[in-house]
Amino acid sequence: MFADRAKIYVRSGKGGDGHVSFRREKYVPNGGPDGGDGGRGGDVIFVVDEGLNTLTDFRHIRKYKAMDGKDGGKRNCRGGDGEDIIIKVPAGTVIKEAESGKVIADMSGENKRQVLLKGGKGGNGNQHYATSSMQAPKYAQPGQPAQELELQLELKVIADVGLVGFPNVGKSTLLSRVTNARPKIANYHFTTLSPNLGVVDLNDAKSFVIADIPGLIEGASEGVGLGHEFLRHIERTKVIIHITDAASTEGRDPIADIHAINRELERYNTRLSQRPQVIAANKIDAISGSDSEIIAAIRAEFEPRGISVFPISAVSGQGLKELLYYVSGILSKMDDKPTIFQQEFFPEIEMTGSQEPFSVIYDEEKQEYVVEGARIEKMLGYTNLESEKGFTFFQKFLKDNGILEQLEDLGIQEGDTVRMYGLSFDYYK
Repeated sequence: MFADRAKIYVRSGKGGDGHVSFRREKYVPNGGPDGGDGGRGGDVIFVVDEGLNTLTDFRHIRKYKAMDGKDGGKRNCRGGDGEDIIIKVPAGTVIKEAESGKVIADMSGENKRQVLLKGGKGGNGNQHYATSSMQAPKYAQPGQPAQELELQLELKVIADVGLVGFPNVGKSTLLSRVTNARPKIANYHFTTLSPNLGVVDLNDAKSFVIADIPGLIEGASEGVGLGHEFLRHIERTKVIIHITDAASTEGRDPIADIHAINRELERYNTRLSQRPQVIAANKIDAISGSDSEIIAAIRAEFEPRGISVFPISAVSGQGLKELLYYVSGILSKMDDKPTIFQQEFFPEIEMTGSQEPFSVIYDEEKQEYVVEGARIEKMLGYTNLESEKGFTFFQKFLKDNGILEQLEDLGIQEGDTVRMYGLSFDYYK
């Protein structure tokens, strides 16, 4: 089953904690600190797999986690690094932050591999904190926390030309006629349920990739009909071929159809209405009598707007050569680079800049006040509490972050015990 959207959860690995230990060897009564560093957490990495063309696999697996780094050990032993997690996606996948919808990465063009989330760095062991005045530090640095995100994956096909139009106007027939693509063709609305790609090879002219976008209907930009699910695939195309049923085999007005679809494209993305567009007036072989009248009416409506009209028959092949060479000529004057969606969300900036929460509670069983939170854990890892300067910094941190105020609101008294990640302190103003 074709799938071009998926929502997943990703998490990088936490860095391993640094270790606290001291040399304990015969004839070395006062061995120094030898706690090893923690290992690095694994990264979340996206790579393009040319063998994939849908996001179907993500319907079955929605959570992806890299491995945490191992904690450091005694005798300066460094913890092992966590294993990266590799997530394979088809070319053309746009990765967005789910809540904001901002683009993090576009797996297109030369971007075949993207490190989306970095694993946390391992914490330093206590060997790093020995000084001339403090030769036996009893603390180590915790590893940096993991990063996590909810992602929205969207597959936007990579094609130079997009075929658009109402259902049953002959898009799939045209694609099968001018390329080696073999889409399923039948006379039912929305018989094409996935975009089909084909390569148009022309003698002495620029070849190009063409995509048959599933049929649209009025209201598609507002979510009406299946066509709304595929509007995103037109966003990368450089030229739009608008196919209309010139013979009105289903009783619709071909000129009104073109205006209706153009309104949907503009409502979905105003830039789409500015793309070069060509009209293919299809099914001229089914017009009773002369086709000159209806073709003349379509040309009178659209050629003054700079949109060329080509009468064609996708079944017989009439007029296709002229249409394809004209489109190739437009593309030859345009940049060869694919349409790439620029990054709007930067995890390393927007996530680390956020204020991590902390909690202040009273443990009645142990009769202690407990303060916990990721920011506090990191602060303890970086601060030498056994030095006067370090302890002053520690007190300022508690005050500036409102922790002392919360402790007082809970009724703390001088001499009461405050516990933070295994460290206990007596409270004094």
